[in-house]
Amino acid sequence: MCGINGILHLQSQRKADERVATKMRDALEHRGPDDKGLFIENNIALGHRRLSILDISSAGHQPFVSDDGRFVMSFNGEIYNFREFYPELRSSGFEIMTNSDTEVLLKMFQLHGTKMLNRLNGMFAFAIWDKKEKQLTVIRDRMGVKPLYYAFYDESFYFASEQKALFTAGVPLKMSQDGLEEYIYNRFVAGENTLYQNVKKLLPGHIMTITEGGKITTEKWWDLKKEIQNQSKITNPVEWFRETFDDSIKLRMVSDVPVGVLLSGGLDSSSVLASLHHQNYKDIQTFNIGFKEEEHNEAHLARLMAEKYNYGFHTMQLENKTLYDKLIASTYFQDEPIMHLSEPHLLAVSQMAKPAVKVLLSGEGADELMGGYVRYKALQYPSLLNSLSFIGNIESFSKKPRYEKLLRYSQIKNDRDLVLFNGSNIYPKDIEKTFGINAEPKNDYRKNIYAEATELFPNNLRRQALYFDQHTYLCSLLDRNDRCTMGASIECREPFLDPRLVIGLGSLDDKWLFKGKKGKYVLKTAMENRLPQEILNFRKIGLSAPWGDYITKSEAFADELQSFSKSDLFRMPYFENINIGKLIQHLQSGDNKMTSYIMPLFTMHIWLKNYVENFTS
Repeated sequence: MCGINGILHLQSQRKADERVATKMRDALEHRGPDDKGLFIENNIALGHRRLSILDISSAGHQPFVSDDGRFVMSFNGEIYNFREFYPELRSSGFEIMTNSDTEVLLKMFQLHGTKMLNRLNGMFAFAIWDKKEKQLTVIRDRMGVKPLYYAFYDESFYFASEQKALFTAGVPLKMSQDGLEEYIYNRFVAGENTLYQNVKKLLPGHIMTITEGGKITTEKWWDLKKEIQNQSKITNPVEWFRETFDDSIKLRMVSDVPVGVLLSGGLDSSSVLASLHHQNYKDIQTFNIGFKEEEHNEAHLARLMAEKYNYGFHTMQLENKTLYDKLIASTYFQDEPIMHLSEPHLLAVSQMAKPAVKVLLSGEGADELMGGYVRYKALQYPSLLNSLSFIGNIESFSKKPRYEKLLRYSQIKNDRDLVLFNGSNIYPKDIEKTFGINAEPKNDYRKNIYAEATELFPNNLRRQALYFDQHTYLCSLLDRNDRCTMGASIECREPFLDPRLVIGLGSLDDKWLFKGKKGKYVLKTAMENRLPQEILNFRKIGLSAPWGDYITKSEAFADELQSFSKSDLFRMPYFENINIGKLIQHLQSGDNKMTSYIMPLFTMHIWLKNYVENFTS
């Protein structure tokens, strides 16, 4: 686990600047405080910051050079099944000199090229320089667990695990109008684009090659739609799920350093803990974020689970000045305005865990794979949504936050937009009415994924929404997890995202996902003999927080709220019609639905003030 970065000048006579490459690398020190490395040769530079997880000796130092000297690799991630390849490599004449997955990955690339990718079970983003062919290959894992950003600037190709390294190298920080529009309408920018004009993401499951002469090719090495279509029928879904999930947990416990669990007290993270106990793992430490507000708190359930299995339990609450400080810090690590609003909490709990562990298991991905969000239920009978608008006049109905949101959602009249905006908190008509903004984003990537979803699951909006979220919303969650845990120099692993589970669950009938009040029927059934009823039957909360109260009632936010009301944000062309003073007044008077409108603007204000100014000054 680490941070990677690199520069390839597309003019071969231009020498790579060691000073720039070093600054890029060290901007990512939090991702790898244990070791640092730099490879520079002519017009290519590769940098690496290491968080030592497997083979913590100096043998795992990177960038890693092949035995014959031809290939140089900078690798971020873990290959959980790397030891499976030992016999094959040895029989092909390779010596295994370390206990590191890095060495295995590079030697598998030497042996098979990119054809070996489908055999890897892991999370990864890596770059390999071929000295002979003068070609750089950059690759990203199937689901996009590990990040990889790049920019073409000044006749050079720059890449890094985080955007800040690109800006440190001199790539200009310029906001994208399309990115701003997508942020307001969809909460985050999906696909290869970002909030920045000249910075892109390598898409999950993709390979990019760049030759010294500037020829660029991009190809998709993993296609979820095709994988689901080719999946053989699973005859006993519950048994299959339980066995595959346990094996996924076992693989993700491969480590030479302590591994803990992010334990919310919900079904997903509790299932991770139950599997560990079932497989007789001892001395596991669990880490939890609690809330003083009962409607947001699951800490008592997390404690129950930890004590049930005799595992260590650590919890904390985040409030006032500490919360404000973590908001600023998480904005720096995120490189963009925070949008899930749990980033400060995840950063804080990761920092709490750091003295005890270097790796944390997370329950991320279960909701998007198995229909765990309440918002999917609205898609079961879309015709009923259209009949809801008359209820808007019933005051008692419209004052309940969940129903009030459903009423606003029901104003969407076509199936495509019901899927495209299912993960949003505010919808196009809300934005037009409250912000005076009616330029909907192009959303080309989202529309392409929706088209795939309709081909795979025709006339099934719930399954279309799952497939859509797996390529959009889940990617934003994984980016949040990576940034917040790596901000504390901790690696985060997601057992639910084992490719066997992702593909297999995509092939199951609806009943295994949506049956019951809370969805995730196959998970709940597989775990019913392992988990107490308190976990199985507790209403879903998720990692949510009362941000409207935080910013209006906490003294720590008083000055910031005043600054926000006069923010430069509202002098920018796109936001100039927003009456922010009026919105804040509504929130202060107790209209909590305003939180959904204000928080994207508030976190963007924080980002402009603390991040953008830092990298543009």
